[in-house]
Amino acid sequence: MTKQEIQSSLQAHHAAFITYISGLGDEDFLFSLPQKWSAGQQLDHIYRSVQPLTLALFIPSWILKLWIGKANRTSKSYEDLVAKYQMKLSEGGAASGRFLPEKATLDKKSVLIDKLTKVVKILAGRLEKYTETDLDLLILPHPLLGKITLREMMYFTIYHVQHHQNITKETLSKK
Repeated sequence: MTKQEIQSSLQAHHAAFITYISGLGDEDFLFSLPQKWSAGQQLDHIYRSVQPLTLALFIPSWILKLWIGKANRTSKSYEDLVAKYQMKLSEGGAASGRFLPEKATLDKKSVLIDKLTKVVKILAGRLEKYTETDLDLLILPHPLLGKITLREMMYFTIYHVQHHQNITKETLSKK
């Protein structure tokens, strides 16, 4: 995907997730199966996952290169990155630490929707300052995938929101 395609996909898939979550009634927003997250917690998790990326992209690229390093390989394709993530999940990988959502409450729904809408817009906008070369040269740490290129991080972010929307739909289908 080109940078513009990444920006469009980020916005489109997050907008679809937000529309889906916004359309849930109170009971569905709060419903969870044992040991599973509610739709509200899925929303919180997605926000907690996207928000740090907007902060990382505030950092000038030369500082990122000094601090984290630069890629020593080409970026994976979207499909290969998704396959690697799915493999890590199948091996027991899961969210941890600051990416774990809080208990969902109805008063947080509109606040989290607004926050997620804003950070996705900021993230897509911040990509403007990066070149196609930067996307393949700069690396960022990912808790499950290790150091991945900025392009791969954006691929992950696009897939991640779809993954959690599907989990939410599956959970609600078992109600």
